[in-house]
Amino acid sequence: MAQTSFNNGRTNEVLVEERASVRTFILNRPKQLNTLSYQMISRLLELFHASVGDSNVKMIILKQNGRVFCAGGDVTAIVRNILQGNWKWGADYMREEYTLNYVVATYCKPQVSILNRIVMGGGLGASIHGTFRVATAKSVCAMHETVLGLFPDAGASYFYSRLPGFFGEYAGLTNARLDGADMLVCGLATHFVPSERLPYLEQALAKVNTSDPDVISAIINRFSNIPKLKAESPYHKMKIIDHCFSRRTNEEIISSPENYEALNKKDEYWISSTIQSLKKASPTSLQISLRSIREGRLQGVGSYLIREYRIACHVFRGEFSKDFFEGCRAILIDRDRNPKWEPSRLELITDDDVDRYLSKIDDEDWQDLKLPPRSNLPPYAIAKL
Repeated sequence: MAQTSFNNGRTNEVLVEERASVRTFILNRPKQLNTLSYQMISRLLELFHASVGDSNVKMIILKQNGRVFCAGGDVTAIVRNILQGNWKWGADYMREEYTLNYVVATYCKPQVSILNRIVMGGGLGASIHGTFRVATAKSVCAMHETVLGLFPDAGASYFYSRLPGFFGEYAGLTNARLDGADMLVCGLATHFVPSERLPYLEQALAKVNTSDPDVISAIINRFSNIPKLKAESPYHKMKIIDHCFSRRTNEEIISSPENYEALNKKDEYWISSTIQSLKKASPTSLQISLRSIREGRLQGVGSYLIREYRIACHVFRGEFSKDFFEGCRAILIDRDRNPKWEPSRLELITDDDVDRYLSKIDDEDWQDLKLPPRSNLPPYAIAKL
């Protein structure tokens, strides 16, 4: 397999391989756990756009170099620029990232993402929106945004809201870690392939000369199986999850497991750890995240990427809350894991406060997110609009 001229020396953070009618994009920042740098996102966007007009390309594969698929967005770079007085760098970063998410979600050719090992945050946005998502026994996914003073973004308000029952609220609010079997059963993954079969799967996909998703799915199915959920899988707790996370407010969600605990002694440890996860998160982030996921059920991915962009810009400006800076201090910088959230309690954050995060930025130099026009899309992409 030859690396093509797309690797033109401008950046090696995304490698490209060409096999017949298949173009493979390889995330290539292994020492940084393949966190998405600004240059990496821009390069992926460039490659996706270039592949649209190439009639020889029938399918895109996205995978990683190294032991981690993608640990998320480059939060450290965003914080560094904000602390230097440049919050708009973070806005530009998110503009590029959310545009990539939208392009992936509405792409005219099938994308197969091979999610072997860890995939978090922005890595989910670059892959889950695609046509096929292949998990393995080594896969682990999560969005840890609420413990950073952020919110599940990169289109998570869209794809979390479409998980069974209220599993999306559970995963988004508690930062739950899901393995490959969990991802398959809840719908984040479309297929489960044992890691040792991945080379053979890629060899089979390399021979594809069609963009027909049914043909591609049939090929992946040849290497797939249905894994057994682990005993500790949160999916076994769907009855409790639906009971608790269907509640209208975060306050009710947190108190609901506490009341439910007495009725389910065998689930006492899981319930206790879930409550603690919620109580450790930023109250502001929880309120924003619940609203975002709930309303994500109502519109297409484009509408909610625009809303997420506004929220992210408000978070970076810090005019309503400094929780993002405090979360990054506690988790990424000082690493004392003891953030001091302000406001410190859920009841201090009103619906009007959350509404402000959804509003446009009052800055003459700021522009709303403008997504590229889409046309001649296949049905699986049109359904997301």
